[in-house]
Amino acid sequence: MKLLHIVGARPNFPKLAPVHRAARAIGLDQIIVHTGQHYDEAMSASFFRDLGIPEPDVNLEVGSGSHAAQTARIIERFEPVLLEHNPDWLVVYGDVNSTMATAIVAAKLGVRIAHVEAGLRSNDRGMPEEINRLVTDRLANLLLTPSVDAEATLLNEGEPASEIVFVGNVMIDTLFASLDRAAETNYAHRQGADGSHIVVTLHRPSNVDDPERLRTVCAELALLAEERQVFFPAHPRTQQQLKQLGIDLGRIQLGDPIAYFEMLDLVRHAHAVVTDSGGLQEETTALGIPCFTLRPNTERPITVVEGTNQLVHDLSTLAALVRGAQRADPPRRPAGWDGKAGERVAAALAARP
Repeated sequence: MKLLHIVGARPNFPKLAPVHRAARAIGLDQIIVHTGQHYDEAMSASFFRDLGIPEPDVNLEVGSGSHAAQTARIIERFEPVLLEHNPDWLVVYGDVNSTMATAIVAAKLGVRIAHVEAGLRSNDRGMPEEINRLVTDRLANLLLTPSVDAEATLLNEGEPASEIVFVGNVMIDTLFASLDRAAETNYAHRQGADGSHIVVTLHRPSNVDDPERLRTVCAELALLAEERQVFFPAHPRTQQQLKQLGIDLGRIQLGDPIAYFEMLDLVRHAHAVVTDSGGLQEETTALGIPCFTLRPNTERPITVVEGTNQLVHDLSTLAALVRGAQRADPPRRPAGWDGKAGERVAAALAARP
């Protein structure tokens, strides 16, 4: 059996790593195609090295651009690659543009599609990722779900039960496998973090492209930074917006994106995380770290129901909410968040030659 894995952006790499490792262990042939949606060192290249993923067999080098332009370039450049390699399964991850675009190509060419992290929904079609999730799940032949609520969603949408397999959360596999390496970096200590610090990530247009919203968030974070360290490793686009708007960050420690192990070490020792990232909602739940998500909804509601995640609807309350945060000890981990999801993904694929 031959698998062709698609990755394109930072959230994909920790999902690929455990699946690739498990598939290799049972002797499946594998090809990795990197679309190049994220292409710099901190957001792409370092992940392959740090997570033990082989270098991509193909890099489409699509780069940045609007959603339409980026999706179009991926479709155009991926079609000949898929025709050349003709895999038994195209394996796609999450909800980035690369996931949807390559699924469209595979569906038109009759190549079976397996979607890792199927069935997640925010029910907000204003999010580009929600469109990517919906399209990919409609086209996929094998829907590999990370949580029990995702299976119910897919059944309600009319997907046949025979195409749905609950595998658990592959991101948590990588999290657990990386804790020792993260500790070896000693990154939090080297930054002078004392466990009362806050980690911030923001990249979604709904936060970054709305000047009033971004100013309110930063004002709340600046209040927190008067009392404790606030680390803000920012997406390049976020940094550009902050500069253009001339937002006063006070004592907030703004910096570039940091590598996976260093980020994990910083997060695992934090008092709380403030984010709009999907992956951090999951990782903080697994670690028992309070997480405050600056969105009106989440495609990972299980992190709210069973985990430590809280949606922040009134941004002016952010500082007060973070001050009152309490760790979950022991962490409340949903079913299937046990470090063995990658093995279940590989087994599900191997069972469908």
